[in-house]
Amino acid sequence: MFKKILIANRGEIAVRIIRACKEWGIETVAVHSNVDKDSMHVRLADESVCIGSHQPSSSYLNIPSILSAIELTNAEAVHPGYGFLSENANFAKILEENNIKFIGPSSKLIKMMGDKIEAKKIAKNYGLPVIEGSEGGVSDLKEGKEISKKIGFPILIKAAGGGGGKGMKIVHDEKKFDLSFSSAKTEAMKYFGNDEVYIEKFFQNPRHIEVQVLSGKNRTIHLHERDCSVQRRHQKLIEETPSPVLTDKIRKDLFEKTVNMVSKIGYEGAGTVEFIYEDGKFFFLEMNTRVQVEHPVTEVVTGIDIIKEQIFIAHSGNTALTQEDIKPRGHAIECRINAEDPSKNFQPSPGTISFCHQPSGFRTRVDGSIYQGYKVTPYYDSMVCKLICHGRNRTEAIQRMARSLDEFVIEGITTTIELHKKLLSHKKFVESDFNVSWLDNEKII
Repeated sequence: MFKKILIANRGEIAVRIIRACKEWGIETVAVHSNVDKDSMHVRLADESVCIGSHQPSSSYLNIPSILSAIELTNAEAVHPGYGFLSENANFAKILEENNIKFIGPSSKLIKMMGDKIEAKKIAKNYGLPVIEGSEGGVSDLKEGKEISKKIGFPILIKAAGGGGGKGMKIVHDEKKFDLSFSSAKTEAMKYFGNDEVYIEKFFQNPRHIEVQVLSGKNRTIHLHERDCSVQRRHQKLIEETPSPVLTDKIRKDLFEKTVNMVSKIGYEGAGTVEFIYEDGKFFFLEMNTRVQVEHPVTEVVTGIDIIKEQIFIAHSGNTALTQEDIKPRGHAIECRINAEDPSKNFQPSPGTISFCHQPSGFRTRVDGSIYQGYKVTPYYDSMVCKLICHGRNRTEAIQRMARSLDEFVIEGITTTIELHKKLLSHKKFVESDFNVSWLDNEKII
């Protein structure tokens, strides 16, 4: 096994990775910006290196600084977590060329599946249903409009080089196409350095379903699905497994087709294949070549530590698990706790945490990096922790989550805890009568 791993990330995912490494007996190196010197991941790691200022481009996205930290500490491998450099093919390639193990797929696969247009072609070639849309990138306004009319409005314009809702525009009729097209291209260039966009049919009432996979040279297996349909402006708020809306027949088809594609492309590591689901049909959306924020719900129902499996596959090239090892039990729900004020259009709420009491109890888990006295800065993602609850069934999982949210106290900053309480008790959530547009179309707060 590796002797030392550098974690090229921060916050709760860095803490999560450090814990997995400690269980493997692996030494850890934390990198941090100057404002993160008192962060939990820095305190828990065996070594730490400051790699730059608070700006991500000067620290967590600064490849030369991270390479220097690797050389300084003699780390054998790098775990990128999610976000930052986790899907940066150039970073993975540099590590490969320097005989440093990138804990994830090859740079070739990251590049291949990170290109949304190329990924769609690959999915189609291997039998996954894809959304009707442009065959490739669209740069010409007139061409884009013709494609949209052929597909039929409403349509979705999406950035080819990224995700997370950036460079994404819903267009309901032809009159609004020109402005939306230009705006999407501008956003795509701003966030991803690539103004290429593609066009596809927009689904009015879809669910967001994703399949977790682990893959090595020897085999590819799935860890069942997650339902991530509670979203605000394409940002996930609540995730759960299993999905309350899939039938066993649809689930079987979904898993078989996903595993086939992932296996055929020669994928190695943990990954997630995402779909939209509507009216009994699923369509390929994208593949994330990294660990997901919502991986804990899968872990608690399967009993599989996905981070430890990532590390094992990176070291050995194979997965030690078989499909028969995966036996999900019960239902799990995750709430993302963000430092935001929902009553002020989810305005970020940085500041110092003056008091913090985290819930515990039977089948209750908190993945986070906060503590009393911790200063939440305005420079990074607003998520401060995740609350995960597991029950024998969905009803019990909801009840346990409601109890745990009541116990959760964070003072000094405003968080989304109260919003989650309202969502968990909402009739539509309880009855699973919602889709990805629910929170954008209905006022909850």
